[in-house]
Amino acid sequence: MKHPKQIKQIVRGLATQDGAGVTLTRIIGQPALPRLDPFLLLDEFGSDKPQDYLAGFPEHPHRGFQTVTYMLAGKMEHKDSVGNTGLIETGGIQWMNAGRGIIHSEMPKQTEGLMRGFQLWVNLPAKDKMSAPNYQDIKAADVPVVNISEGLKIKVLAGEFDGVIGPVSAQAVSPLFLDCVFEKKQAVVIPREEQQYFFVYCYEGEVEVGNEKIIKGQLAVLESQSTIELGGESGAQCIVVGAFPINEPVAQYGPFVMNTEHEIQQAFEDYQKGRFV
Repeated sequence: MKHPKQIKQIVRGLATQDGAGVTLTRIIGQPALPRLDPFLLLDEFGSDKPQDYLAGFPEHPHRGFQTVTYMLAGKMEHKDSVGNTGLIETGGIQWMNAGRGIIHSEMPKQTEGLMRGFQLWVNLPAKDKMSAPNYQDIKAADVPVVNISEGLKIKVLAGEFDGVIGPVSAQAVSPLFLDCVFEKKQAVVIPREEQQYFFVYCYEGEVEVGNEKIIKGQLAVLESQSTIELGGESGAQCIVVGAFPINEPVAQYGPFVMNTEHEIQQAFEDYQKGRFV
């Protein structure tokens, strides 16, 4: 029996720098994949060279979307303009709702060793763009793991898989965010809604999506189907992320993501006049 094709597009990220000079790879938010509604950006950062990450991300504003930082290795401290602070460590995740506006910084809390992780930007629907800012800082110990026949560990960061609910509460968009770690050859079927937009990003080894493979550094945009057929050999690792599209106009200028150009201009004015929290 021939399985239906599951991959619509394969994308490789572009090397770039952001913040004060942090070396990273931009996977979503580049010419080959400008966005995947509701996902606006996906960056992978990873280096054991301090000069690649020590400059960090000094104070900068956001409005109209959510930022997700998932640390695979290392420590990153965040602070904001109203005194909130937190530390994201290996295996931890921070889900920040920028909402109507926040000014924050994300700076390494290490001077040597490996720092690796992802930052994902998730758009907000118009009705939630001016919501109150908030953070969810989640420790690695609070992320549940589903074991698939002892050969595959699936960390449930957000959403629900196999009856296990992730610790992130993101009602506005309610994505599924899984981190899959293959300890030996294994396969799994992940249920999904056909109307959702999904991607799989391989960050170690290679993984099979249906009858096709993607290798380290490749992202697969998936076709609309009711399941994701995922497989891998020992050492393979990938994230699986999906959500229902918002299907609204997007006006974006740097750290501000709204629905109209007028709203972008208003964001600049509010920021310049100190109206962000």
